[in-house]
Amino acid sequence: MINERVFIGLGANMGDNSWYIRRALNMLDELSGVSIKAIAPLYKTAPLGYEDQDWFLNTVAELETQVEPGDLLKEMLSIEDYLGRKRVIHWGPRVIDLDLLLYGQRQIKLPELELPHPRMFERAFVMVPLADLVPDTILCQGKPVAQLAHELLKNQEIKKVEKQ
Repeated sequence: MINERVFIGLGANMGDNSWYIRRALNMLDELSGVSIKAIAPLYKTAPLGYEDQDWFLNTVAELETQVEPGDLLKEMLSIEDYLGRKRVIHWGPRVIDLDLLLYGQRQIKLPELELPHPRMFERAFVMVPLADLVPDTILCQGKPVAQLAHELLKNQEIKKVEKQ
């Protein structure tokens, strides 16, 4: 089985945000067939969609895995559940959010999983940390990640966390 290069978005805005993100990363790294290769800096980001909530802490992690996309998604949802994520308000507050963003070059469109993640190109909290990891990568929009991130920064609030 071949290893795939995968990118996952992580976010939290309840409780000890950085602890939840670190714990989720540790749990991902402990999965059989998964290893973390790189983690972008943390960013504080204004909420999108449902705005009556605290700012989020976000990052993106690069993984290498042999786990198939649907199985990896199930593992990610299990980690969210284990850490106490409750789905009460759509795009609302959460102790942890894990999103499968990219899985190699695969394009998947299923009810439970769409890759690349369908809204990642609209979200600075995804594209800015992704640009820290792979700035020159060209995605399906035909532009480098760094350019997409720069364009999103014009309309969305995001600040790099200096102390980590």
